[in-house]
Amino acid sequence: MSRAVFHLAFPIHDIEATLRFYVDGLGCTVGRRSKHAVTLGLAGHQLVAHVMQEQPPQQKGIYPRHFGLVFLSQGEWQALADLAKAKGLSFYQQPRVRFPDTRIEHRTFFLEDPSHNLLEFKHYTHESAIFGEQDRGQVGDSSEYSE
Repeated sequence: MSRAVFHLAFPIHDIEATLRFYVDGLGCTVGRRSKHAVTLGLAGHQLVAHVMQEQPPQQKGIYPRHFGLVFLSQGEWQALADLAKAKGLSFYQQPRVRFPDTRIEHRTFFLEDPSHNLLEFKHYTHESAIFGEQDRGQVGDSSEYSE
């Protein structure tokens, strides 16, 4: 595949609150901006936050919709977790280890932005788990699915 940048558009209710969370809190860069949308840079990828009068219903768990980053360095993951705490960002789930002592072990935490979008940030102990470990047959925590 050619060099590409991932793009994600998502709903928000307030541009200023969004800028405080993503720019002041997470350190995103700001691109184009109008009264209806703002383009943000997150780790070299493009996020576009669109103001919607009616927000989608708030999820009752982390599934099905969230987005974020997979860090290749545990130190960078920890630095972002520390920054989020220092900036007083809203944690939906505190940092923890999922699937300990397995090939898919990873550190994760979830943040919730002012429009109730969920963001996950994680680091896999074994980098092969990012796209591999197909024999595990497990994706996500079954206990985290809402009824």
